[in-house]
Amino acid sequence: MSEAPRPAAIAGVRFGLVVSHADLRGSFSELWRAEAFDDLPAAAGHLDPTGQGPLSFVQANLSTSAPGVLRGLHLHRRQLDHWVVKAGRAFVALVDVRPLLDGSAPRPIVETRVLDAGGTVTIPAGVAHGFLAMEPLELVYFVTNAYDGSDELGFAWDDPVAAVPWPAVDGSPDGRPLTSARDAANPSLADLVGRLRG
Repeated sequence: MSEAPRPAAIAGVRFGLVVSHADLRGSFSELWRAEAFDDLPAAAGHLDPTGQGPLSFVQANLSTSAPGVLRGLHLHRRQLDHWVVKAGRAFVALVDVRPLLDGSAPRPIVETRVLDAGGTVTIPAGVAHGFLAMEPLELVYFVTNAYDGSDELGFAWDDPVAAVPWPAVDGSPDGRPLTSARDAANPSLADLVGRLRG
């Protein structure tokens, strides 16, 4: 059995492990249980978007990525994400921009972890997130809001202020990851924060 993950450095973030039960027929894994989120503070995005009730996931998604694909850095103001690595390995980067938005700190808090199959992370609103597929990756994620284009924000994955220590991509001529056109066009963190403050 794997060791319990160490506590997160970012407020409201939680890392965990899915427990699987296997025998000759196959396996069973519980990906999410409502009561496991009862103790999340409201500041972590635990309340629904109106601030009136408890957390409820309204959509579940499956993302598949080839090795070397980077998705992010994405930011939501009104959505909590709960990620479960179904298969593969991901280098996960979290960037807490809340201190920049409220003016309490000049730099974001950055935390990275490698998650293997069965690894989980809960990401509150206001914490930017992204991942690099280190091998063929299947990522299941539960979200507290249905897709809302007005809350689909992001900034450059290689922004120097966030300075995420992304690993080099094997097989890439320059070690850089493969990104979507949307992620490649994301603004700087400073530009995004300026827009959100204004």
